[in-house]
Amino acid sequence: MKRKNLVARICADGYLGLVLALLYLPILLIIVFSFSGSSRFSFSNGFTLDSYKQLFDPELNAGLLSALKYTAILAVSASVISTVLGAFSTIGIYALGRRLKKITLTVNQLPMINSEVVMAVSLMVFFSAFSFIFPQGMTRLIISHVAFCTPYVVLSILPRLQRMDPNMYEAALDLGANPFSAMIKVVFPYITPGIVSGFAMAFTLSLDDFIITQFNKGDTGIETLSTYIYEDARVKSLEPFWFAVFSIFFVVMFTLLLVANIKKTSKEVKK
Repeated sequence: MKRKNLVARICADGYLGLVLALLYLPILLIIVFSFSGSSRFSFSNGFTLDSYKQLFDPELNAGLLSALKYTAILAVSASVISTVLGAFSTIGIYALGRRLKKITLTVNQLPMINSEVVMAVSLMVFFSAFSFIFPQGMTRLIISHVAFCTPYVVLSILPRLQRMDPNMYEAALDLGANPFSAMIKVVFPYITPGIVSGFAMAFTLSLDDFIITQFNKGDTGIETLSTYIYEDARVKSLEPFWFAVFSIFFVVMFTLLLVANIKKTSKEVKK
């Protein structure tokens, strides 16, 4: 019996290790070879910081900084709008009857289940048909990203809302609060963790998106980081400085995640 448990544990640990290796080994390789100064995955130039020095090249900075600016504007705008829209939509869906709620949630899941290419082309056709209402540029991109991110926000907030005791809202009404005040002072504070998670998910999805952005950015010259990488790699192949960019992004995101988890753990220990 003990031998079977040991074998099962070794298999489980081995499977977990294999999954983690497949997920993180490519990232670690990018970080290691960012110090090679070459995109050929070799240290023929020795250990060098040339890839990082290239980031300070004025000619390179113009395009890269512009892409980062548009990426940040798009991600922040889309995540804020989709979070607000998703929060109020979730409360409305929660108040629906069982049958209508099921239908609404099914429709809400269609953008997630459907292929992103199909959604990108559909949005492009829609904007082309109503080009007199939706001009090319950031307007189309923000609307596209909001349409793509909002369903994820809804599914992030809904489980939190379903765990809330409905008597809390009723008690606020009995104590003299109007429906809007009760929603703001009772419901929203309770679902705040879901709202924060939904915002983070929407921000990440918008930041990472390529297909929808590529199909709907038009000929305005707007480039996000993903489309800029694609255009640069298509013309010049993958240049060494991109290894440095990817490494910096990973280290920054990993550090933020680590700090957030440490703070959360410290709060739980204090309790």
